[in-house]
Order: sequence, then C-alpha cells, then structure tokens
Amino acid sequence: MLYPYVSVDCVLLGIDNERLCVLLVERKNAGAGITEYKLPGSLIYETEDLEEAAHRVLTETTGLKRIQLKQFRSFGSPSRMENKDDVQWLEKDSKMKVGRIVTVGYLALCKVRKTKPGRDYFSKWTPVTQLPRLPFDHKEIIEEAAKEIRTWIDVEPSIVFNYLPDKFTALQLRRTYEIIYNKVLDVRNFHKKMNSLGYVIQTNEMEQNVAHRSARYYRFDKVKYNQLRSKLNKS
Repeated sequence: MLYPYVSVDCVLLGIDNERLCVLLVERKNAGAGITEYKLPGSLIYETEDLEEAAHRVLTETTGLKRIQLKQFRSFGSPSRMENKDDVQWLEKDSKMKVGRIVTVGYLALCKVRKTKPGRDYFSKWTPVTQLPRLPFDHKEIIEEAAKEIRTWIDVEPSIVFNYLPDKFTALQLRRTYEIIYNKVLDVRNFHKKMNSLGYVIQTNEMEQNVAHRSARYYRFDKVKYNQLRSKLNKS
C-alpha cells in the first residue's frame, strides 16, 4: 500500500549535444491530448525504504537498473502542494487522497546513451535551461540537483572521470567541466592544472580520422587517484 505523505524523486543529469540535461518522463493521465513531463518519482510503499523506492521508480519509469543514486536533499515546503491541478492529478494517478507530501531527492550523473524507455513511460533528455512546465516543485529540485552535482565533483573528482570514456582528450575533459559548471574555463590554466594531477595519464595514442589537428588521448588512473586521495586524507 502506498504511503501518502512521503515520495521520492530521481534526478538524472547527463550531457547531450553539449548541454547539461535532465531525464524527464511523461506524466500519465495528464488528460486527453495533453503531454506533460515530470521527474521520475512516486509515493513510497509502506514496506519499502527510501533507497529501494528510488531504484524501483527509476526502473519502472526509465528501464534503468544499475545507476548509483545518492540521496541529496529533502523538499517539504507546504507550497509544493499548492497547485490544485497537480494534487488532482496525483490523487487520480495514485487512487488515494493526499495531503502534504515531503519528497526525498536522489541524484546521479548518467550517460545519456545508456538510457532506454521504461515499461509504460516515454522519457526524454531535456536541457536544464529549457525545462517545460513541471508539476509541484520539480523545477526547483532540478536546479538544486545541478548545484549539488558540482559540490560532489569538487569533493570527489572521479565522478567526472567515471562519466567520460576510457580514453579522452583534454578538450573532452574541459568541455565536460564547462557544461556541468556552466562557465567557460581558461584553456591554458586548465591544461596546466590537468597536467599537474597525478592520476590523469597521458597516453601514446592520438585521435584518428579527424578534420582538425589530432589531439592526444589521456586516461584516468583509478589506482593512483585512490593512492593520492588516501595520502591527502592522512596529511
């Protein structure tokens, strides 16, 4: 049985066409001829914990199963339930009366190409700067998630390298940072900083069959990264 006071919402961020995007799912039962979108989310069941609920929601709505979701914040303002149309939709969809609902946000940086349609839902990646009308406080949740992922990367840079392919160019790395942080980075300073990191390893491989000057590939050395992080923690 669904618990009518607590829900979970999943924010999957990814880079598509040089833009930071969020995965939205179609809101079922929105009305005849009406297409609306929302974050993948649901009321929790009385017998499941929050993390279990988040992974259930993600699998049901997007088909994704092995995503490392992490809880990042709760949203419980009374104003999030002020829109009567949203409340009516939720009551129709859940087949129960709802009141004030606190939602717990879960976040992940996800590769766009790894997503696939859910069982009964249509999903799409949408730029965070071009969001459609969203129910409840989903726009605020997405905005807070974009800030949170930057905080996580500041503390744990491996998040970015796990997102990149096994071999990447300096441009790919810099553009990933620029898109996530929404700012332009100085090329020379970025290269200097990148080359000072002991865990970004230059390879002997170069880009092939490109119209521009071939760039060198780099790789992320997870062993060295963990060693350096361990030394830092002990200092």
